[in-house]
Amino acid sequence: MDQYFDKVKKNLGFGFMRLPMVGEKVDDSLTKRMVDCFMENGFNYFDTAHGYHEGLSEPAIRECLTSRYPREEYVLTDKLTEDYFHSEKEIRPFFESQLEACGVDYFDFYLMHAQNKDIYAKFQERNAYSVVRDLKKEGKIKHYGVSFHDRPEILEQILTENPDIEVVQIQLNYVDYEDPAIEGRRCYEICRKFGKPVIVMEPVKGGNLVNLPEEAKQILDRLEGGSPASYAIRFAAGFEGVMMVLSGMSTLEQVEDNVSFMKDFQPLNEKEKQAVFQVSDIFHQQNLIACTACRYCIKGCPKNISIPDLFACMNAKKAYHDWNSEFYYNTVHTTRNGKASECIRCGKCEFVCPQHLPIRELLTEVAGEFEKTTEDKQNGN
Repeated sequence: MDQYFDKVKKNLGFGFMRLPMVGEKVDDSLTKRMVDCFMENGFNYFDTAHGYHEGLSEPAIRECLTSRYPREEYVLTDKLTEDYFHSEKEIRPFFESQLEACGVDYFDFYLMHAQNKDIYAKFQERNAYSVVRDLKKEGKIKHYGVSFHDRPEILEQILTENPDIEVVQIQLNYVDYEDPAIEGRRCYEICRKFGKPVIVMEPVKGGNLVNLPEEAKQILDRLEGGSPASYAIRFAAGFEGVMMVLSGMSTLEQVEDNVSFMKDFQPLNEKEKQAVFQVSDIFHQQNLIACTACRYCIKGCPKNISIPDLFACMNAKKAYHDWNSEFYYNTVHTTRNGKASECIRCGKCEFVCPQHLPIRELLTEVAGEFEKTTEDKQNGN
């Protein structure tokens, strides 16, 4: 692995997907402190995409990283996303705009973003893989790969038809490892079959493996060895062939915690593995919505429903049984955005959901839970 990617110093990456915000802007001052802490502790891998933070992630990379550090000191990954090009001739101008937004002359890694059966077909129709290969020949990309959200057999098809792919980014965490909707284990095994280094995304499942239900939290607390995030990230990083585990960090405290246990990385021992799979069982028993808050679903929603936030309210109510979830549903997440009951069932959200969630059905359940009439509440329904 090192012979291909010798600039990568350690196996923890900083994902610019969940940055600290001040209103609708990235908190550049805090993000700079987070970047500095990350770099000072010997880490150097950063990941972005054009759509993250609704277009603010790439400029934040320029402001907080690339304008402040020499180019040889960091590794930067960006992605080609299906939403932003509709023909072959649009790929290069979009790519050049990404370089400019990030303030660099080349990307260390460039990934075909969110590949699934349908999106891969569109990339083939638009000759995207060929264009990216040409960009690599020109030195504007050092390594190219795919980020993937679909069934293992589709990943096998992509790797068979594109044997020069150098790296694969997949979702891998202890809750999704055997989950039939994600099939993390089987996707990982396909990567190993083809000898592709693995980049892990969603190791803490969008924060779900940090903000644990009390019963699950107690299991990890009894280990007396680290934070909930530490067990999730170390689980993912412990697999053979994993070159990088991404963490979308939002606070300086998260950076400090992550670097503390990844600086001198140790995989989970058997006792810790047993504990995290116990936590996984609890998650599945509670029937929580497996949303990672990537927010891909929001962009195309004709009713402007803040789907991940409504799902978070639903999960909070299931896990903690308190009144806060209703407060946030009614006074925070639906005052400027649509309610769950306003869904027109167009299905745009389900097309782009990396978790393959039946969002329309779930919104019906959310509406039934949070939009009860006064009479329903009085009757205990």
